[in-house]
Amino acid sequence: MTFVFKPDIINEEALKPVREAFQNYNIRLPLFAELADPVPAFSALATDMAQVDPDTADPRNLLRVHWHNDASRTGLVDVPEHIVLPSELTGVEAKIVVALGNRFPMIHAHKVLPAYACLVQRLVSGNFNPYSNRAVWPSTGNYCRGGVAISRILECHGVAVLPEGMSQERFNWLESWTLSPNDIVRTPGTESNVKEIYDACHTLSQQPENVILNQFAEFANYAVHRAVTGAALAKIFESLKGEGKMKLAGFVSASGSSGTLAAGDHLKQTYGTDIAVVEALECPTLLLNGYGEHNIQGIGDKHVPLIHNVMNTDYVIALSEAGPDALNLVFNRPEGQAYLKDYRGLETDLIETLSNFGLSSIANILGAIKLAKYQKLGSDDVVITLATDGADMYSTEQPKALQKYFGNRFDTIVAAQAFGTQMLGASTDNMMELSRLDKERIFNLGYYTWVEQQGVSVADFDSRRDQSFWDQLVDDLPRWDALIKAF
Repeated sequence: MTFVFKPDIINEEALKPVREAFQNYNIRLPLFAELADPVPAFSALATDMAQVDPDTADPRNLLRVHWHNDASRTGLVDVPEHIVLPSELTGVEAKIVVALGNRFPMIHAHKVLPAYACLVQRLVSGNFNPYSNRAVWPSTGNYCRGGVAISRILECHGVAVLPEGMSQERFNWLESWTLSPNDIVRTPGTESNVKEIYDACHTLSQQPENVILNQFAEFANYAVHRAVTGAALAKIFESLKGEGKMKLAGFVSASGSSGTLAAGDHLKQTYGTDIAVVEALECPTLLLNGYGEHNIQGIGDKHVPLIHNVMNTDYVIALSEAGPDALNLVFNRPEGQAYLKDYRGLETDLIETLSNFGLSSIANILGAIKLAKYQKLGSDDVVITLATDGADMYSTEQPKALQKYFGNRFDTIVAAQAFGTQMLGASTDNMMELSRLDKERIFNLGYYTWVEQQGVSVADFDSRRDQSFWDQLVDDLPRWDALIKAF
């Protein structure tokens, strides 16, 4: 595998026919700088863009691969869409702020952003030919959907690799977007079975036309989230802070590929924000070098992603799958909504917004609450996190949770018990404030995946200990933008 792609063209001649084809199809590649600050970049196109369906493979939807889409996903907003959760819901004084990932086009999830970043870097440097290569997208759900969507727009043949146990909604979407049923590769297991995904990709890589864009190892995933998602979250915080004395105390994100965690590096650099990574208690890889199965879909584990900047992480927070599963019912079933309105005093408008939270999004919120309690944060403190996707991606998971946890009985009393246990009862157990030694332990754990199994050199693996390595990835983005312009 190539460790890091640098912004250099390896075959100028091979790019010419691809340029010509893209011109014929009127494909316009957005710059990373434009995605980080899209309002001034794309406002002049507003009238044209308003006519474009955000859920189609229209090349103009590339200009929506950012956090500044409005609720309809057809217009732009100055401040990315977000929800400030009140104390009546969270049980903490600190402001828990959630950026909404379902405002992204085509897949209603933010993973379309790193998918674009990973493919466009290979494309404009001559490391990928859309007419002779196939783009293989291994993930636990949303990244492979983003990859298939970007592939369709960029004239590529996309292949999704994901565990067979993921939500049916993901497979329904893939079946409607892939070119062939064979382009959906189902691997054994569920959320935690990442190695099985890698094994399938190893088999696929034996065919030279297949190019594996592994989100866990593609540093473009890190760079784009640090530059684009980090800037979006900072914009949200600045809009809340105003002239006040608010402090951005924490940033919380589930592990997953660790790409989204890179936004925390931007926030730490700008505001001194602590970075907390969430994982499932049923598979406490970072917390305890543990293993197991869980259903917090979107946070694949049992390994440490190559693109996780471990040495810059401050907390590990583990929480049970029971929390997201139960709260998904409370937030989206009439009985739970009635409890929130009648007994918690939440406004109907707020209750309706809770459908923006999928399983991993709820896990992020619970992690933010645990961090706020651990740090004893007050009303001037902000903990910011993300809703990576919405509840519509998990409708088929509700009956499973209803049977598993509640014996198919769910009323306002059961909803109250679930809410009290999982939300208000969220405690500071199963979390760790990382010392230098803790960080070294987690960092070293990645050796067994990346050096022994995946063939990364020890020198490359160890280079990631230094913050300057990660800073350079972002410093290179203007050079990548220059290549995109040239293309």
